Amino acid sequence: MFQIDKPSLSNPEDAKRISRSEEDRSFDEVIGHIEDLLLEEDFQALQNKFLEKYWNVFEPVEDNKLIYTDIFNEYNKDVEAYIVDYLKKVMPQFTVDTLLHQLNEKQKQTELEGEVFEVLSTITDFLAFKEMFLDYRAMKEGKVADLSCGISITSLKSYNTEDCKDPR
Repeated sequence: MFQIDKPSLSNPEDAKRISRSEEDRSFDEVIGHIEDLLLEEDFQALQNKFLEKYWNVFEPVEDNKLIYTDIFNEYNKDVEAYIVDYLKKVMPQFTVDTLLHQLNEKQKQTELEGEVFEVLSTITDFLAFKEMFLDYRAMKEGKVADLSCGISITSLKSYNTEDCKDPR
């Protein structure tokens, strides 16, 4: 018979692995709650309020206006406060410092992808924030191509309707 070694807290490697898996579960729980938050109408209204209010201020040029920083700071303050308040309601033990530490660790290990990380990057990364406004501006001005008009569906297999009848 094979004997499987169970993790032991007396073994430093096992303790590190257990600690890391608890950290991963905690991170996944926070990200799951943020995903839920992104679907809420109140959060979408908050984000849309900023986009509607300032979309025409942002211009698709290299140079940044001083006003961009003011808008970024206002957005950062409001959206971060909304996210933190939400997370503290659903996870009383939540701390921003822990989330930031976990995000930094995850980014070192792998590329973080998905809408959650895009939204979080608009709070921490000015270029992602500016890109969000420029994308919104392009959409408002009708400069975004409607990709659905060029799509057609073609069956790769032709079938005979007689083959689909009940064999009885």
